Amino acid sequence: MLRFLRILFFLVIALGVVAAGSAYLVLQHYARDLPDYQQLAAYDPPMVTRVHAGDGRLLAEYAIENRVFVPISAIPKRLIDAFLAAEDKNFYSHPGIDIQGIVRATVQNALNFGSSRRPVGASTITQQVAKNFLLTNEVSFERKIKEAILAYRIEQTFSKDRILELYLNEIYLGFNSYGVASAALNYFNRSLDDLSLAEAAFIAALPKAPNNYNPQRRPEAAKARRDYVLERMAEDGLATREEVAAAIASPIEIRSRTAAEAVRADVFAEEVRRELMRQYGEKAVYRGGLSVRTTLDPVLQTYAETAFREGIVAYDRRHGWRGPVARIALDGKGDEWKARLAAVPAPPGLAPWTLAAVLTVGPAEAVIGLPDGGKGRIPLDELRWARETKEDQRLGPAVRTPADVLAAGDVVAVERAAAPAPQRAPARGRAAAPAPEPAAASDRYALRQIPNVSGGFIALDPHTGRVLAMIGGFSFEGSQFNRATQAMRQPGSSFKPFVYTAALETGMPPNTIILDEPVVFDPGGGQERWKPGNSDGKFLGAMPMRIGIERSRNLMTVRLAERIGMGKVADVARRFGVFDDMQPVLALSLGAGETTLMRMASAYAIFVNGGKKVTATLIDRVQDREGKTIFRHDARECPTCRPERWSGQAPPVLPDPRPQVVDPQTAYQMVSMLEGVVLRGTAARAAALRRPLAGKTGTTNDAFDAWFVGFSPDLVVATYVGFDRPRTLGPGEQGGSTAVPIFTRFMEQALKDKPVVPFRVPSGLRLVRIDRLTGQPAGPGDPNTIMEAFKPGTEPTADVPPQLSSMPGGDPALPAAGGPPGAFAPPPRPVVPAAAPSGIY
Repeated sequence: MLRFLRILFFLVIALGVVAAGSAYLVLQHYARDLPDYQQLAAYDPPMVTRVHAGDGRLLAEYAIENRVFVPISAIPKRLIDAFLAAEDKNFYSHPGIDIQGIVRATVQNALNFGSSRRPVGASTITQQVAKNFLLTNEVSFERKIKEAILAYRIEQTFSKDRILELYLNEIYLGFNSYGVASAALNYFNRSLDDLSLAEAAFIAALPKAPNNYNPQRRPEAAKARRDYVLERMAEDGLATREEVAAAIASPIEIRSRTAAEAVRADVFAEEVRRELMRQYGEKAVYRGGLSVRTTLDPVLQTYAETAFREGIVAYDRRHGWRGPVARIALDGKGDEWKARLAAVPAPPGLAPWTLAAVLTVGPAEAVIGLPDGGKGRIPLDELRWARETKEDQRLGPAVRTPADVLAAGDVVAVERAAAPAPQRAPARGRAAAPAPEPAAASDRYALRQIPNVSGGFIALDPHTGRVLAMIGGFSFEGSQFNRATQAMRQPGSSFKPFVYTAALETGMPPNTIILDEPVVFDPGGGQERWKPGNSDGKFLGAMPMRIGIERSRNLMTVRLAERIGMGKVADVARRFGVFDDMQPVLALSLGAGETTLMRMASAYAIFVNGGKKVTATLIDRVQDREGKTIFRHDARECPTCRPERWSGQAPPVLPDPRPQVVDPQTAYQMVSMLEGVVLRGTAARAAALRRPLAGKTGTTNDAFDAWFVGFSPDLVVATYVGFDRPRTLGPGEQGGSTAVPIFTRFMEQALKDKPVVPFRVPSGLRLVRIDRLTGQPAGPGDPNTIMEAFKPGTEPTADVPPQLSSMPGGDPALPAAGGPPGAFAPPPRPVVPAAAPSGIY
């Protein structure tokens, strides 16, 4: 027996040696080609770039992996405890491989064999770090061995907290969430510190299979897994039984970001993304975790979207009905129309309207079927605008019955309409109008049509160049082309102020007389003669320069440009940033060149800010993932702006490095003339706001585009309306009728509750009362009196008549043309500094 025991002992020793040797050889074999785990020391994960509006609300996120890195010191203990209970209770005591956990898992799985209970795992958090960072998801014995070796080595190199930090920031947790911070936001719209026990347990329950525990698709599985984690926390003493019971009783509630926390401006956000891509590249934008603060004012953006949409829809309605979105078959056998309507795809730009199917058409209304299965009606009054449209934008006959517009089976866009206003009592002796049909106001709908015209809109701060609102078209869903920055369009007459600026720079005063008479230019070289004309086909004779800009007289502008030379006009256009290299061709004085809405807005800002160059920007500041500022639009240095303490010293003086593009006096003279465009000229519709406003309309040849660029003392707006494939907007469409209403509607909202601020007059100018129709000093009681701005030495006197800039002739008489009734006419203004208010730049 003793001999047998000796043999058995030596046999066990031998087998142990062989096993140890074999294990050593196996470990050596698999350890040879292991990845370098030292790279974990330089962990630099892809992080989400977040773009914020000017008020701090989230505007957009760009990421390959939606991750927000959070150091372990900032992760709440409750969340850490939940993960340890769910994934690795012995994390802080094992060397990377949990032998006790392996034995326990083996025994537990053996006992559960044949039951419906899920298998228990034994991978440690360190092993998961090794797999996620250094290995693949391949299910194999070889990968498990490599995983164990790496886990042990990682434990020898990094602290437990560092390993846990890597794990909690790397893991994928569903809902496009990488890391616990991103998961907390995407599932519950909370920061980590605000997570409840139940929410922390749910996030900790996700690493095993986040798609299997999706609370929206599989709510029962998600709750069961969360409750399992809560029970483990109670068993491990990480939460009390009372806390766990309360958490188990609570449902899993997914919360999305609210409008108070996020804002939508798709065109603006896309333009910011393009700029970031140009400046920093794709890797930085989608992996770099940048924090971007933009210039967007969400309130002004909302006003802009409303005004632009209303203006585009109003234009579209003026030009008639183009037909239904689609047609479906109606067999009259029941509610089959519901499925057929649901199968019609919603066209881009439909929202906030909805599709409806026309079920029946009667003499006074059409009955429609709605997507929810309900029904409504479109009365004849809501159809009268929908006259047939012709190819030349002219309209067909008037709509007399709903059948003139609609037919059963048409699929059309509709919007719930307000009930008609009650009719006034008839005059004595007249018959009362028939009462409308009794019907619930909620079933009344209006016919709508997605416009096929488009355009752009920009609002910016003239002192800083900060773009506050931007619209690139009627629907971003329908087209991501940004017509505010990318569309090259002819500005038409909105370019004329730069011609007049060039004239003012030569010393001509605003009362210089220019002929508004026919003229023919011979370019020579056998080319066809050019005979420009005015849009109304009329001639006003000899008129002051101001009338030429207020009434947008082409002939006066061309004569002025020919007199001063197109070289000077081209120089002004270059300095103002309208064109980079404008050819000195006389026809370009009427705005025949191509530029962008952004450039025009920036150029007009120079007029109102006293002649200073501004660079339009959508971005205020960019910070890298560590919070270091790598870009700031306002790059002025101010060493005295951050004193350690206040001791009564004078406030710091901010430098103003903006280049002076034009003399402040010349800039104000142009502002004053453009103010006349609103008060008495082609933009008189905007005078109804009774605010100091200025600007210039523009209508290109054949009315292909309608422009208006205007401003208040502290806000510049540029907008145009036109087809992407240029064609006429139709009869009667001009800048004053198509673009000015958009500007007016926006300014009405943007300036409400704001104090009335006059345009700032630079020192040195002389404000003289003149007759605006003759340019001469005004006499007592003259109805055409205005205050005109003159540079010193150019003021008119009774003995010195206005200068005539070209051949005499014509009739100086011009009927007075005021703005609409009640238009705002500012009193003579005192001379005030032209600089921006203190602190604005």
